[in-house]
Amino acid sequence: MIDDATPIETLFERAQDYSKSTIKLFKLNAIDKSADIVSSLLARLAVIMTVVLSVVIINIGISIWIGKMLGETFYGFLIIGGFYAFMALMLHLYRYQWIKHPISNSIVKKMMKEKML
Repeated sequence: MIDDATPIETLFERAQDYSKSTIKLFKLNAIDKSADIVSSLLARLAVIMTVVLSVVIINIGISIWIGKMLGETFYGFLIIGGFYAFMALMLHLYRYQWIKHPISNSIVKKMMKEKML
């Protein structure tokens, strides 16, 4: 069997195959990284939702307890509400240092992480 392809044609075909393989590999890596990030965020979201529900229930109990100690139930809710208003103010003032930068760094680390095979 005689191959009539010139070296340039063979080189061109190999370059074309290489570029197709490279693009496919890039797409697969992008899908893998996206799936890793989304699954990680969803797992964290599930934990956060559970913690939030627990904190809400505990805060209702603490509010009622403080209210009973002060004589009126609504006092306890006002005190707990004031505490959370203060926490919201602190989170607003320090949102970049406490929330934005750590989350951004975490996402970038996940995206840059190499898979160990």
